[in-house]
Amino acid sequence: MFTRSHIIERAFGFDRDVLERTVDAHVVNLRRKLGDDPADPAYVQTVYGRGYRLTDPT
Repeated sequence: MFTRSHIIERAFGFDRDVLERTVDAHVVNLRRKLGDDPADPAYVQTVYGRGYRLTDPT
């Protein structure tokens, strides 16, 4: 599982002022490109109150 702050650190660096909602917007775009159904995501799942996790749809 990846928290939003962990994703921000890895993607943008420690000294960046990036909102956690930015991560959410990127996840929406990633799901769209993967063809992932937002109501029942197969690749990127939201862990309520924590962050995201990648899953193997097979």
